[in-house]
Amino acid sequence: MKKTVKVVSVLDPNKSYEYVDESPIRGGIKDVYFSPDREYVVAFYRNPLDAGQKERIMRIVSTYLGNIRNGNSSDYFLNEIFRWPYDIVERNKLTGIVVPIYHKKFFFAKGYIGSDNIQGQDKVGKWFTAPMFRNQQYPLRLDPSELGDWLSYFQITINISRGVKKLHQMGLAHSDLSYNNILIDPVTKSACIIDIDGLVVPKLFPPEVIGTADFIAPEVLKTKHLSMQDPGRHLPNQKTDLHALAVLIYMYLFRRHPLRGGKIWDLDSEKDEVISMGEKALFVEHSQDLSNQVKADHLRKWDAFWGDPKKIPYTAAGPYLSELFKKAFIDGLHDPIRRPTANEWETALLKTADLVQPCHNPECTEKWYVFDNSSYPKCPFCGTPHRGTLPVLDLYFKFDEEVWKPENHRLMVYNNQYLFKWHVSRKVIRNENLTMQDKMPVGYFTFHEGRWVLVNQSLTSMKDVTEQKEIPPGSMVEITDGKKILLSAEEGGRLIFVTLANKS
Repeated sequence: MKKTVKVVSVLDPNKSYEYVDESPIRGGIKDVYFSPDREYVVAFYRNPLDAGQKERIMRIVSTYLGNIRNGNSSDYFLNEIFRWPYDIVERNKLTGIVVPIYHKKFFFAKGYIGSDNIQGQDKVGKWFTAPMFRNQQYPLRLDPSELGDWLSYFQITINISRGVKKLHQMGLAHSDLSYNNILIDPVTKSACIIDIDGLVVPKLFPPEVIGTADFIAPEVLKTKHLSMQDPGRHLPNQKTDLHALAVLIYMYLFRRHPLRGGKIWDLDSEKDEVISMGEKALFVEHSQDLSNQVKADHLRKWDAFWGDPKKIPYTAAGPYLSELFKKAFIDGLHDPIRRPTANEWETALLKTADLVQPCHNPECTEKWYVFDNSSYPKCPFCGTPHRGTLPVLDLYFKFDEEVWKPENHRLMVYNNQYLFKWHVSRKVIRNENLTMQDKMPVGYFTFHEGRWVLVNQSLTSMKDVTEQKEIPPGSMVEITDGKKILLSAEEGGRLIFVTLANKS
């Protein structure tokens, strides 16, 4: 029989929890024990907490948890995006927090090829952000069934951006965002932010760590030698979260670090780390300053095109994300106020997901790529050209009675691509608050008898403006070069303008 221990809630003496008192998982500052039914864990801090630390945790499991429960999309945030502590216990003068257990999708089903030594372990992000674990020659590469495709990482980073946005809306900062504190599952396109108990509340609860190497903002590293009371000292806050978020998105999409290039500032490796990631941090893909480019010996070590910005530059992520990567790693790298917000990242990722095309090569590992606005597009990962014509739909909104203006948003068409309400109307915002009804497709595109058509499933006022014909639900319209289609005549309804690319 496994020995179980019963502990009583600090918040409510009528509540109690049990955990199996053996083989805890040792984290940085906590020992984690599973409940007998593995529904939750009890994580004890190894050292006694002071009054301020206890107050922080009290607020996290009561006030801030209550804010999420009473806010929009609480199920989404509490069941999908966060593993939020919900109670406090004490034993032998040590404080413990009760946290729901991770969903089973966040544990490796197979792990490495030909080895099971990480089978069943947490899917922390570092396994998915390094090129070597995808290298065909590397003995410890991950099983392909664990990796997902390129589009998986767009939804993963959308979820992470929404989690950070929620924390910031509540006036909080995570303070230690990294691939160690976010679990992901590329197969179901899921992400889960963990280690919530270290949240920073400005002017109330200061950060307890400066962050994790690779994700610490340059201003924090640059001033870490100063005392905590020095007004020049930079500590983790919402702006440093935004640096870490940008690094995470870049690493998930490109499997390399945006600042780790070939430049060496000091032969002492510790000093070099502080300089190269702090005061002198420089984007490896900076267009004017090429001194920190990735060196060839790095690429030989990885033997994977992911490590090489010349083969897969950041611009492969399309115009919206390219602009934000420039803001994050050039304009805002040493000027925190200029960093893109979590909401900006979410919007750009969603708009970019509308630009993707399926690769025509069934052997392509990434399966999808972003249309590069060229006349003859091809997959940047395997080089396979796009076959056939490619409809590009630019969205327009009604500025006044006679004027339609471009939305700076386009939808790329592929066979069996769906049309959704958020494409049809400006009044439907694509975010975590969408209802199930809003998520239902209202139309779809298909290549039918040698021509592209849009099938209207449920829109009541769709109109072919070019031909001046109504398109009632259940009917279809051919989409040809120069065609204008009004998706909805209601207020906020959009018009699409069709361009056919890749014409032979």
